[in-house]
Amino acid sequence: MIRRRDVLVVTLTLLGCLGVAWVRPLSFPGAHDLPAHISDQAFWRMVSEFSEPDGYFRSDNLLSNEDAFQTVIPRLKASVPRGGVYLGVGPEQNFTYLVAVQPRVAFIIDIRRLNLDVHLLYKALVELSGDRAEFLSRLFSRRRPAGLGAASTVEALFEAYGREAASDILFQQNLQAVRDRLLKHHGFALTGDDLKNIEYVYGVFRDAGPDLNYRFSGGGRGGGWGRFPTYAGLMMETDGTGEHQSYLATEANFRILRGLQSNNLVIPVVGDFAGDKALRAVGRYLKAQGATVSAFYTSNVEQYLFRDGDAWKRFYANVGTLPVDGRSTFIRSVNRGFGYQPYVSPGRRAETRLCPIADLLKALDEGRISTYSDVAVMSK
Repeated sequence: MIRRRDVLVVTLTLLGCLGVAWVRPLSFPGAHDLPAHISDQAFWRMVSEFSEPDGYFRSDNLLSNEDAFQTVIPRLKASVPRGGVYLGVGPEQNFTYLVAVQPRVAFIIDIRRLNLDVHLLYKALVELSGDRAEFLSRLFSRRRPAGLGAASTVEALFEAYGREAASDILFQQNLQAVRDRLLKHHGFALTGDDLKNIEYVYGVFRDAGPDLNYRFSGGGRGGGWGRFPTYAGLMMETDGTGEHQSYLATEANFRILRGLQSNNLVIPVVGDFAGDKALRAVGRYLKAQGATVSAFYTSNVEQYLFRDGDAWKRFYANVGTLPVDGRSTFIRSVNRGFGYQPYVSPGRRAETRLCPIADLLKALDEGRISTYSDVAVMSK
């Protein structure tokens, strides 16, 4: 007589032999561990079911403008445990923080559907690239210069690509490869607008190359380049001790990101921080998995929330539904003004600062938070 337990053991053994990843259902109540790989179907279910309707921000925000984003990484590595959950907002700066904290899973939550499409473009390009030099070739639609390898410094990489001209042939080939990767390999149900967004963003990377900077315009797309750091400049920033920490600083860093992307562990979601769905849906999933948020990168989003009635209260109410502990940390960009200039170094528009999430929530409960300045001064 075959017992049910024996059938289960045989089934699991066969799945292991076939290389099939065991991914628990999203709502499975007994889950107590995050999977090492998320299936394409589960990934897209979370993208779709956790997301809110497309929202508005005043610029495309295709690249960070925060030149101090690496300065907190030594403290992050010392204080935030690896293997937790990372939450973030915006484009590529998240990759550098992912490499630093090495989470089991990450959710990038942004009010714009365009940001989701930016991350899908990155996902495809990272997965298709064997090393940093190939990734930059694909990202900027430029021929790979000779002599670049695993030992190449980040300066050498960008110096070499800065001399290369864009190739429309490579652009078209890589764009098709991106589409095939997302639609055929992963089977993601991208909309026509998603595909248009991806082509638009990829065209911006082709045209600007390593000199791309924060594209700001009151009307959204287009606009002047402004006086912001370039892609190359951001990747060549250091952590304040002279160490390069970007996701392109070393092959080891890039491999960490590639592993996360290849296993569908960087999940972009459309969501308003003050909305009633995205953050709470992520929180429910994490609690079902017995997982804890280790780091939450908010950029300067909170500054905008305090300008929008009680939106900041709704955001912190959403944060209160997330599984956190005493080591869970906000990473935020703090601009000049609001009475906290002493924390901003001369020559910088803003600095990146850390704040324990539990401390912020406690201050909120005690009535010590009523303005963005109250939040800013807690950031060290």
